[in-house]
Amino acid sequence: MKKLINRLVLASVMCGLTGVAFADPPKSYTKKCATCHGKDGKAQTKMGKKLSVRDLTDPKVQETFSDDQAFKHLSDGMKAKDGTDLMDPFKGELSPEEIKALVDFVRTLKAS
Repeated sequence: MKKLINRLVLASVMCGLTGVAFADPPKSYTKKCATCHGKDGKAQTKMGKKLSVRDLTDPKVQETFSDDQAFKHLSDGMKAKDGTDLMDPFKGELSPEEIKALVDFVRTLKAS
């Protein structure tokens, strides 16, 4: 019985890991972020210009936030000082693993 339980637990973990492996960060970025940040990350979209969104391809911009900060912003969203929404939260829409993969993808946008 103990071996069966161990195998079921292992199978459950492996299924969870498989789901993470198939996360598609570029697709998530296009769906969730590109309206403001642009498909290329340069923020030259109508909404990006309106909100003064920063160019994610700029290495200096990338240096202004840690992976943990990016994760928090993606999870919880961002608000302006006056309380208006700048970025919608993705917690509940994306798993923590998908948000982490999205942070990793954003890092690939940085120009060399």
